[in-house]
Amino acid sequence: MHARRMVAVAIAAVLAFASAASAEVKTRELDYKQGDTVLAGLIAWDDAAKSKRPGVLVVHEWWGHNEHARNQAKRLAEAGYVGFALDMYGKGKVATHAKDAEAFMNEATKNPAALAARFNAALELLKQDPRVDSKKIAAIGYCFGGSVVLGRARAGADLAAVVSVHGALATKSPAEKGKVKARVLVLTGAADPMIPPEQVDAFNAEMTAAGAKFQVVSYQGAGHSFTNPAADKAGMDALAYNAEADKKSWAAMLELFKEVLR
Repeated sequence: MHARRMVAVAIAAVLAFASAASAEVKTRELDYKQGDTVLAGLIAWDDAAKSKRPGVLVVHEWWGHNEHARNQAKRLAEAGYVGFALDMYGKGKVATHAKDAEAFMNEATKNPAALAARFNAALELLKQDPRVDSKKIAAIGYCFGGSVVLGRARAGADLAAVVSVHGALATKSPAEKGKVKARVLVLTGAADPMIPPEQVDAFNAEMTAAGAKFQVVSYQGAGHSFTNPAADKAGMDALAYNAEADKKSWAAMLELFKEVLR
């Protein structure tokens, strides 16, 4: 009997391994439009999952739709979500120099209505994906993208959660009382000169006054762009990758998603 049980356990282990091995993150490039602007996106999913699952939009840093955003979409797929790295600038507008990134960002943000429309175009695409449970959608944003997703939360977007990672917290359009529907998580670097303590304090006061359900987590020693391994190559003193903050912020985000998307 003992031998039979050992064989059964061994077979179960082999089957479990085979099932895990069959899991495969797949990606698809897609062009889509908002108005006359062609945008480029990447959607990622685990092909082994058969049921519909929550979707998560990924809004890029000020550099544009680059590998950092695309990699985050793939990591979300590995975690059991459908990740969609969207494009807020326009196809091909990806910067490697700060001046270009600033120009792209300024162009995108000069028209708030167009910025919201580009976000919403991606949101509708994600909701229409046959793998996605359209009632369970979240959005995450990095740096520039963090300010974008917070803007959507402030505007009352119907999202389960938004997560800003080393994103700007200041705004000219603060949240009105009772308007924020999404759970809000802000993950910021305590040593980030671009997001100083007074900006964090003002955000806390804003969200509290608005009655939002939110949390702010600051990582000691972490500067700006702490989740991007390429940050140290940008030639900007404020930007620095921080492996510990990267790991902890990703875990904090997934913990929130387990609560609000499952």
